[in-house]
Amino acid sequence: MVADPSGTGVAEAHITLTRDNETPSQDVVAGEDGLFIFTNVPPGPFHLAITSTGFAPQSASGKLGSGESCVLTKVILAVATNITEVRVELSTIELAQQQISDQEKQRLFGVIPNFYVSYVPNAAPLSPRQKFQLAWKSTIDPVSFGVTGVVAGVQQATDTFSGYGQGAQGYAKRYGAAYADLVTGTFIGGAILPSLLKQDPRYFYKGTGSVRSRILYAVANAVICKGDNGHWQANYSGIIGSMASGGISNLYYPPGSRDDGTLLLENTLIGIGETAAVNLLQEFVMRKLTPNLPNYEPTTP
Repeated sequence: MVADPSGTGVAEAHITLTRDNETPSQDVVAGEDGLFIFTNVPPGPFHLAITSTGFAPQSASGKLGSGESCVLTKVILAVATNITEVRVELSTIELAQQQISDQEKQRLFGVIPNFYVSYVPNAAPLSPRQKFQLAWKSTIDPVSFGVTGVVAGVQQATDTFSGYGQGAQGYAKRYGAAYADLVTGTFIGGAILPSLLKQDPRYFYKGTGSVRSRILYAVANAVICKGDNGHWQANYSGIIGSMASGGISNLYYPPGSRDDGTLLLENTLIGIGETAAVNLLQEFVMRKLTPNLPNYEPTTP
């Protein structure tokens, strides 16, 4: 009989009989009262393995003589101690959200936003919503407003965009234009086009290999980017975004300061050079000036 610790029979317990020789094993299922029986068992030693859902496996042994029947004492099954391993894995979107939350804490000297660099080489791709989130956080950061104010002040001091005039009104126009440049450049090149073209707007820090390989990597990243599929491709988002932002600026720049097609192309090429310069700073300087970075494993050379 198979019983639980209280002595009650365990229904439908599974019992397997095996022998030391190579004769086939026999299987039976206990009845409602926990009783079971094997028939036509050859004489000799035998072993029983008893299992039942919710109970720990149990075993019993005996020896059957020729012409004999063997009645086992009650086999008591102990209640199983269930050890459940729960493994929680983040979805791709959740992992990306966790990673960009870390990015949004990255600030040069602990102050200046440095959101568009990933120190996780195999970072999860961003969803369109997350690309817009990163662009939004970058453009509304208080430091961005302050830097825009400095740019507008320098422009006023050097009488850049003279059509805006001087005084408070001239400064306000320069400030608005500078902030519009920031917003259009960030959203078009960092959110809208990357979402449509499935490209990642971030710079992925390399951090390993020779100085030459890192320089080439940083410069190349001015014209290539990582796609959402993880493959490197031409950085259409950044290049076209720069041109589109420049074209839009003609709507609010003074007539004498608007770019024609040739100048727009020249400014785009200058923008690519500036991006390469910033990437070099990201690769060799900015990480050292950015405290409290998340733990990461650099890319292999």
